[in-house]
Amino acid sequence: MATSTTASGLARVNGIELAYQTFGEGDPLVLLHGGFGSVEMFGSNVDQRAAGRRVIGVDLQSHGRTPAVDRPMCFETMADDIAALIGHLGFGKADVMGFSLGGGVALRTAIQHPEVVDRLVLVSTPFRRDGWHPEMVTGMDAMGPHIAEPFKQTPMYGVYARIAPRVDDWPVLVTQLTDLLKLDYDWTAEARALSMPVLIVAGDADGLPPRHAVEFFELLGGGKRDAGWDRSGMTRHRLAILPGVTHYDINVSARLGAAVHAFLDERSAASAL
Repeated sequence: MATSTTASGLARVNGIELAYQTFGEGDPLVLLHGGFGSVEMFGSNVDQRAAGRRVIGVDLQSHGRTPAVDRPMCFETMADDIAALIGHLGFGKADVMGFSLGGGVALRTAIQHPEVVDRLVLVSTPFRRDGWHPEMVTGMDAMGPHIAEPFKQTPMYGVYARIAPRVDDWPVLVTQLTDLLKLDYDWTAEARALSMPVLIVAGDADGLPPRHAVEFFELLGGGKRDAGWDRSGMTRHRLAILPGVTHYDINVSARLGAAVHAFLDERSAASAL
C-alpha cells in the first residue's frame, strides 16, 4: 500500500478495541479483510479505492493491529463492531466492502444494521456455508489450534508479526478464527431482504463456484429478465464474475478494483442527473 494514512487509531466499540486506518478523503468506504489478514491484504486496491473517497481499513477482532480479545469470534458480533465503528467515526452511513471472512462480516452488518450501510460490496462471499466448494469446507473443518505453528511460514503471519500489538497472541487469533470457520450458517432469508444496492463479486476459479454468486444475484432479484433497451428491467444490484481470478488473488486483482469503482460511482452518476 502506497497511500499514506490520514488517520488511524483504536476505537472502543462494542466492548473491544478495534484498529482502523483511514486513507483519502470523500464518501466513506469501510474495507474488511479476509481471514488471518489485515487491511494490507487488499494491496494496491486500497490506493485505488482511496482515490476520491475516504477508505476506512479495519482490522477485525484479534486480527492485525486490533488487540486480541477473550471473546468468541462470530460474524454477528463482528458486524455489531463495524456498525458501532461507523457511528464512532461520525458517519451516518458508509459503503461497506468485505472479502471472504470480511465479506461475511459485511453481509451481517447489512442484515443487522441496514441503516448504516449505503452500498454493499461482497467479494468471495457465500450466503450459506455450503456455498463454498466442498474441498473448502473440508479444509475449514480440518483447521484448529494445531495450525498456528506451521502457519508461521505464511505471508499472513509475516504481516501479523510486523503489525500486531502482541505477536504472541497469534495462537489466540488462530483458535478463534478456526472455531468460527467450523460454524454452519444459512442467511438466505435475511440476504433476500437486503434493502441497499449490492455488488456480488467472485472469481471464475474462486473458493465458491460461480453458480453460487449467480444464485445470490438472483436471490436479490437480479438476472430474472431482459433489461430492455431502456434498462428498465435492471435491478440496482450488480454481479461481476472476474476471469482468471482465484480466491487467493482476487483481493489484489485490478479487475476487482475496476468492478468496485464502477459500482460505487453509479451513485455519483445518478446524483449528477
